[in-house]
Amino acid sequence: MSKIYEALVKKEKAIGVIGLGYVGLPVALAMAKHCKVIGYDINPKRIEMLRNHQDPSKEIPPERFQGRDIYFTAEVEDLKKAHFFIVTVPTPIDEHKIPDLTPIKSATYTLTKVLKKGDYVVYESTVYPGCTEEICIPILEKETGMLCGKDFKVGYSPERTNPGDPEHTLETTVKVISACDQEALEEIEKVYALVVKAGLHKAPSIKVAEAAKVIENTQRDLNIALMNELSIIFNLMNINTYDVLDAAATKWNFHYYMPGLVGGHCIGVDPYYLTYKANELGYHSQVILAGRRINDQMGFYIGQQIIRKLIQLNKTIRGSRALVLGITFKENVSDIRNSKVVDMIRELKDFMMEVDVYDPRAEKEEVFQEYGIELIEKPQGPYDAIILAVIHEEFLRWQEEDFLKWANGPTLFVDIKGVFRGKIKKMQYWSL
Repeated sequence: MSKIYEALVKKEKAIGVIGLGYVGLPVALAMAKHCKVIGYDINPKRIEMLRNHQDPSKEIPPERFQGRDIYFTAEVEDLKKAHFFIVTVPTPIDEHKIPDLTPIKSATYTLTKVLKKGDYVVYESTVYPGCTEEICIPILEKETGMLCGKDFKVGYSPERTNPGDPEHTLETTVKVISACDQEALEEIEKVYALVVKAGLHKAPSIKVAEAAKVIENTQRDLNIALMNELSIIFNLMNINTYDVLDAAATKWNFHYYMPGLVGGHCIGVDPYYLTYKANELGYHSQVILAGRRINDQMGFYIGQQIIRKLIQLNKTIRGSRALVLGITFKENVSDIRNSKVVDMIRELKDFMMEVDVYDPRAEKEEVFQEYGIELIEKPQGPYDAIILAVIHEEFLRWQEEDFLKWANGPTLFVDIKGVFRGKIKKMQYWSL
């Protein structure tokens, strides 16, 4: 097979990036500094915004689009001009917490319409070990009549995108790469080396690379689950968890994790891909699923604790008003996927509380469409409970006096992440 790298840097051939969300857009723009890139997404509205140098996720400023050799399209036909494909579509779970491979299968079927002899396909989507070789490659081979390794090459390079984090970027984070054979690995290494300055780790197989990705977030999930369970225990003892963590962190080998709501499209999802595959092989996970159960219940637990604290303040729960600050899955992003703040809101509403939700980062229409929750333009007190659910920078600039103007007499201030610990003196304070 011909060497793909040289043709790409000479712009004789193009890179096609399929899926232009949090993962795909940074990859496409980075590659477009060195190569010709075709950015494809099934959402025409997204394509229109990108052509106007607007990132729908609000992560990338307009100036980052300047000077890039990239063409955005929603037309599959345009992908025929590409020869090195990078697949960056989401891999969610369904309502039963089973991996939903629909997006990655759909992207693979799209590829079969444009794949040519000598082409490369690199998957970046998070999957369980074996998915690329057991699901994706067979689709490519069956639909095209070509053979992987002989007629086209396949690789896997798991994404490590961290939305809202300007420090750990595609360029500054070591990237794991893998491929179907040594020749493909060498070519893929050269292509990614164009943009990843932190270095590349060559995994010995595609399965190893898939497994590495899925345990990264599983490990973090379990550590947070431990902190959440500890926070439940310490709450029963009337001990502040963050005070305990600060004390424990003085030991050299203590790893500092914080309790909290675990949502989003990675930590709260990836472990289910691993346990799904383990279950298929006859092993029923115990530790991983135990951690998942704890983290999945934290929104409801926080809601119940808020009710208890309000009763202690002699509040009548039915009709009491709560202000929830933040609904995105983490701070300083607009992404609302799998937000566990919603669980807390629903718990409060189940007790007939009135709940206002304010988030300057989230898109109002998107929140209503996804969760049926109407975001307010600005807080309108008085409130019996003020809940800092997501620590956006906008909220961290406020002082206790800013919150007090919305207070309704004795008011509960819930600080899930503990960032106002020691700063709230005139309201009833509670955190995990």
